[in-house]
Amino acid sequence: MDRIRIVGGNELNGRIPISGAKNAALPLMIAALLTDDTLTLENVPHLADVEQLTRILGNHGVDYSVNGRRESQQEGYSRTINLSARNIVDTTAPYDLVSKMRASFWVIGPLIARMREARVSLPGGCAIGTRPVDLFIDGLQALGAELDVDRGYIIASAPKGLVGNRYVFPKVSVGATHVLMMAASLARGETVLENAAREPEVVNLADCLNKMGARIEGAGTSTIVIQGVEGLSGARHRVIPDRIETGTYAMAVAMTGGDVLLEGARTDLLETALSVLSDAGAEISTEQRGIRVKRNGNGIKPVDVTTEPFPGFPTDLQAQFMGLMTMAQGRSQITETIFENRFMHVQELARLGAHISLSGQTATVDGVATLKGAQVMATDLRASVSLVIAGLAAEGETTVNRVYHLDRGFERLEEKLSGCGAVIERISA
Repeated sequence: MDRIRIVGGNELNGRIPISGAKNAALPLMIAALLTDDTLTLENVPHLADVEQLTRILGNHGVDYSVNGRRESQQEGYSRTINLSARNIVDTTAPYDLVSKMRASFWVIGPLIARMREARVSLPGGCAIGTRPVDLFIDGLQALGAELDVDRGYIIASAPKGLVGNRYVFPKVSVGATHVLMMAASLARGETVLENAAREPEVVNLADCLNKMGARIEGAGTSTIVIQGVEGLSGARHRVIPDRIETGTYAMAVAMTGGDVLLEGARTDLLETALSVLSDAGAEISTEQRGIRVKRNGNGIKPVDVTTEPFPGFPTDLQAQFMGLMTMAQGRSQITETIFENRFMHVQELARLGAHISLSGQTATVDGVATLKGAQVMATDLRASVSLVIAGLAAEGETTVNRVYHLDRGFERLEEKLSGCGAVIERISA
């Protein structure tokens, strides 16, 4: 099993290209199931989760191809892909595929909408809480689907098609908003989704669906209105830059010091997180080519944060920010409100010398002057990169084990960091 070795102590200086957003690419790929025409997606990151979803879509009969690259373009960076679901051969998403990635459960919406039936395994993914599928089931039932649970599978049908309706999400859910927006695009009549997720990835999906012929208004607000259409066509659409990758590398620069241009990054996708970083002592500026992050020698200031749905501080940056706060000059508090089990990285950061105490959903971090390298274990995608951030500033050598978590969400992480002066390498077992 691969691991990553880091020798800490170097500033980061240079440029890091920001990849397409995983959390935007996955629902866009699933949207290909809604049409028998080809959907072309630009700026798709080369990640384990993308490859896994490709296998799941292939199981349904979706053809997949990658456009040719220029010779100067490095292998492995974001690509243009073509997806064609002209012939859906199977409406079952089996356990052995779905259990490896939670987002693959989202195929249930397009399959019911277009094929009027689906049999989808209950999902898997990172072990960061139960994340039940109740909202998906309730929302699809509101659109007229009949659903039942049988031996670990959701059995869904809508023999006469879906029908538009008003649905109020009991709590904000990005995944359920994606699914119901896709399903409602082919429902008869009008659907109104209230208390919908406002994340940029939702807006990116709505923009793509509208290019395909859907009639969606209000994406990016808490109320989304969808006028159902009889069918959707193909389209060409670009995946937005990854705001979580942007925030992660910005925090790495704040941790180590230095000056890095995050090429292709957009400030409007993570204004709250960048504001928090500024409060912590980083200098953030917007340039034509992206976002520049600097930190001078004055050290890291402690800042309290609470995770919230967009436009609040993202839960997917909580672990990384905690890594940064381990060396702040004082005490900070980090409260997690989205997932109930997302502090598994705390014990691993402690192995590097961090002082962190937990009380319910709040972590209190007392900054230390020095972290020291150690063997650590990645527990989930975002937790794993928090250990990298801490390792970049720790004295001596840090080894991060189980880095397959990193490969799910960060494209060429060690290559991007080493290009800016970090001593970091992947070691294959």
